[in-house]
Amino acid sequence: MGLSDPERRRRVERPSSTDEGFFVVEGPLVVRRLLDSDYRVRALLVTDRGLRSLDGALELVDVPVYLTTQAVVDTIGGFNFHRGALASADRRPLPDLTTLAHDADLAVMIEGVNDHENLGALFRNAAAFGAGAVVLDPTTTDPLYRRSTRVSVGNVLTLPYGRAQEWPGAIARLQALGFEVLALTPSVEADDIRSVAVRARQAVLVGAEGPGLSAAALAAADRRIRVTMAPGVDSLNVATAAAVVLHHLAARRGS
Repeated sequence: MGLSDPERRRRVERPSSTDEGFFVVEGPLVVRRLLDSDYRVRALLVTDRGLRSLDGALELVDVPVYLTTQAVVDTIGGFNFHRGALASADRRPLPDLTTLAHDADLAVMIEGVNDHENLGALFRNAAAFGAGAVVLDPTTTDPLYRRSTRVSVGNVLTLPYGRAQEWPGAIARLQALGFEVLALTPSVEADDIRSVAVRARQAVLVGAEGPGLSAAALAAADRRIRVTMAPGVDSLNVATAAAVVLHHLAARRGS
């Protein structure tokens, strides 16, 4: 039995480890961010529309640029693609936790998030509010998947991130590096984010929608925090809740 186009695409793009293989980004805006990043770009596939949208961005780029028709792009991509530009790039080794956290005073830790759009939005929010690093647990989905890079508006390409193989042990390792780890939960027993004071180094720990953070992760955190909502509303989207918390911490830091 043959694979469908989406299944074939996922199998080819999925890395066998975190530091090999390649990934694909879509749309002129994210392609521009890729070209400005440290990733080694393999090639671009563009339509006339996509080439016009990248005007000026390709002048100093020494990579193959293939100009073709919309029909060919749809056939190669395996889906009806209208953004006009695709690019592939090599993956690269991820930093260890100590290296990742070295220059960060605000970090985001993510456990079990398997929705590509939520993960992309988390990266976008982390970048917007000055987080210097993102730490993923072993089960969180691939941030370099096309939908994640698109929703992140390319921020996943420039915001340092890594994947902790020991979980929730990575929480203790970050604490040993001086971080206060704040576990975000809708529990009414958690502290309102507005009561949280800024410390020199802090990490916001978030989990998947539905199950939320694991009991082990909650137990390992220094403090449980929540975003207070109107009566009758039980929770926020994980990326939205993280944005509220990060905004609070960034505003208190004066950034």
